[in-house]
Amino acid sequence: MKTFYNVDEDYVNEMLEGILNAYPNMLKKANGEIRAITRVNAPIEDKVSIVTGGGSGHLPVFMGYVGKGLLDGAAIGNVFASPSMNQMLTLTKAVDGGKGVLYLYGNYGGDIMNFDMAAELAEEEGIQVKSLLVTDDIASGEKGNESSRRGVAGLFYAYKVAGACAEEGASLEEVYQTTQSALEGVRSLGVAISPCTVPGASKPSFSLGEDEMEIGMGIHGEAGIKREKRKTADEVTQKMIDLLLNDISIDQGEEVSVLVNSLGATPLEELFIVYRKISKILNDKSIKIYKPYIGRYATSMEMAGFSITLFKLSEKFKKYLDHPVWTPFIKER
Repeated sequence: MKTFYNVDEDYVNEMLEGILNAYPNMLKKANGEIRAITRVNAPIEDKVSIVTGGGSGHLPVFMGYVGKGLLDGAAIGNVFASPSMNQMLTLTKAVDGGKGVLYLYGNYGGDIMNFDMAAELAEEEGIQVKSLLVTDDIASGEKGNESSRRGVAGLFYAYKVAGACAEEGASLEEVYQTTQSALEGVRSLGVAISPCTVPGASKPSFSLGEDEMEIGMGIHGEAGIKREKRKTADEVTQKMIDLLLNDISIDQGEEVSVLVNSLGATPLEELFIVYRKISKILNDKSIKIYKPYIGRYATSMEMAGFSITLFKLSEKFKKYLDHPVWTPFIKER
């Protein structure tokens, strides 16, 4: 694997330094901790603070969504590794504006352990914290056992809803309940055709034959549903949409937002070929697409592949999708 970085152990800190140097008018370190990044105007008084965190290697997740209309902060771990309890606690204290903090992150064991400890310590200091896990990946748990699933690109929709709701002045409980309700209508599924290599590793995270693909591959290389011969864009898209619609009930005339996400190496041109097929499938089923997102939203280093996320909409959630946001990686007036 040919790459451009310096020393393995400096990979994450130098990446963060670069982003902070590029966007000093939008982001800052929390109390000098480079692994805890906040929006530049944090803390914001009398607003619920939304924070997230997780391993590096997934840009723009996590701190690419720190900014107006989305997140107040993000704690950043090593590549594919959880941030520490202390980093999350530092972040929590830096963003608290007096109205409580919502931890909003993917369902991964290391994150849960460290974030739960940080929440306990924050509450001892008088900061009210609630935690909500994103579990949108249908490949990682059976239908009916959604709480066991991983959080993947559906994080984006969680951030959109929580961020907009918080900026409307809602209470911590209201932001929590609204975002939880939104997540009940979010489902994702990915497909990979090549692995990624973590800095410092001697080999890729997994192997796939030149003519193979894996449906349901996780963003850290976790095993998917099935490995099989590569199919055309239309064929694999049809299969993925069928699996998604089998997992969530969406009736004729209802509306969804669609996110077609590159896992890192797959170019925009191919994502639009995928979206072309999605739009035809949903149109034939009389399911309306309100607002599509196509691009890099939750990646896995240089993995080749893509994911599809469906978000079942209500009028309230449509309004939250339209709420203006302004961060280093997403700007919507």
